[in-house]
Amino acid sequence: MTSFVDRVNLQVIAGKGGNGCVSVHREKFKPLGGPDGGNGGHGGDVVFVVDPNVHTLLDFHFQTRLQGGNGKHGQGSNRDGASGESIRVAVPNGTVVYSDGEVLADMTGIGTEVTVAEGGRGGRGNRALVSSKRKVPGFAELGESGGEFAVTLELKSVADVGLVGFPSAGKSSLIAAMSAARPKIADYPFTTLTPNLGVVSAGEVTYTIADVPGLIPGAAAGKGLGLEFLRHIERCAVLAHVVDTASLESDRDPVSDIEALEHELTEYGGLTDRPRIIVLNKVDLPDGRELADYVQGDLEKFGWPVYSVSAVSREGLKELNFAFAKEVVQFRDSQPPIEATRLVIRPAAVDDSGFEIKKVTPAFEGDVEFIVTGAKPERWVRQTNFENEEALGYLADRLANLGIEDKLAKQGAQPGSIVRISDYEFEWQPTDPDVIATVSPRGTDSRFEINDRKGADERLAERKDRRSELLERVAKEEEARGKRRKR
Repeated sequence: MTSFVDRVNLQVIAGKGGNGCVSVHREKFKPLGGPDGGNGGHGGDVVFVVDPNVHTLLDFHFQTRLQGGNGKHGQGSNRDGASGESIRVAVPNGTVVYSDGEVLADMTGIGTEVTVAEGGRGGRGNRALVSSKRKVPGFAELGESGGEFAVTLELKSVADVGLVGFPSAGKSSLIAAMSAARPKIADYPFTTLTPNLGVVSAGEVTYTIADVPGLIPGAAAGKGLGLEFLRHIERCAVLAHVVDTASLESDRDPVSDIEALEHELTEYGGLTDRPRIIVLNKVDLPDGRELADYVQGDLEKFGWPVYSVSAVSREGLKELNFAFAKEVVQFRDSQPPIEATRLVIRPAAVDDSGFEIKKVTPAFEGDVEFIVTGAKPERWVRQTNFENEEALGYLADRLANLGIEDKLAKQGAQPGSIVRISDYEFEWQPTDPDVIATVSPRGTDSRFEINDRKGADERLAERKDRRSELLERVAKEEEARGKRRKR
């Protein structure tokens, strides 16, 4: 059984940030020495790094879940929590990372790295939340959850020369003869079940050569093994048609073989601009040499260089080697010079409020009427401890200072309107500036002293009751219509 794996599905989870700490410094003769709650540590990232010593995705076939370390919670005496450990995952050169069908990263080049999932921020402790209005905050922020993604890793071999051909055309034999690679070679079709890669030297030029399992008509549509491995020649600078000149099949000939393979490459797409070389293999056999000489004229219509070789006797391999090297050098010279990755800083626009408010038509009374989206308000909501009144008041002040209350009022929001931010629903009440200035005991907020608003559980129960009544009324109307039809 082959151990080559070139496509895997993974669950990538970054670490969760630690919670901030609520603490007040106390010691003898200093009963209230001020807040000293430390911040929570940040969660660990999940980073993919191209490693030259990794050649397949086999390890991920057995470990399909990658998770960064969680940040530690903050502690008293101004002790911040430790950040979670980031994990650096080694992947082969040529790995493409997909998420929801879109390319997240195309990783080529040794040392290339990309952060797939960022760890969550650690919550601030009450020491960091001190302000002129809140001298000793009685709350702290919660840590954020890390990014979580379902990703697909797909390996596309990074080779300079790609060998394509029908099964048993001798592609693996050519790689074995031209390099130190030792692929499986046998006298039956589809001996090669995985791409083979070899390193070849031609004078001062060193290049890599790869083959794919034998192609057959319909490979681009899923027949045979070609569709699974055609991706491994996408990055090749040169494509070589390896033709079996000693084939015993009477209905095949070199010209028709090349035309059939070109049709499959065209159907697959993205390979029409690559230079081609025709390799007539197995000329060490009498029938093979005779056919190679016979079809030389017919192959001129393609306009590509033609080389007659033998992987067994090594005839013509030197000329073919330098022909490959010449094409590879021309391709490399045509590529733009490699530049270091530039850090691009894009500041936010001056008039960018950082949030958007969408007004929706509620299906039932008491349903959501406004949906607030934006990185800041959604993050603030996730970091809020809803069991602490002072934390809720702090959240209300932040949202008001950001301008959300003013925009809600402009869009027609009334006291009691249901507003959703992230996964949380609120009954909006305009903030009273006079109440904000008052000082409340730690952990409380004077705005909650007179609280006749309905809680989320109560609103949910009422919503279910209204929907049940509506469904029951609709069912009775349908039953009445049915009785009238029968009459």
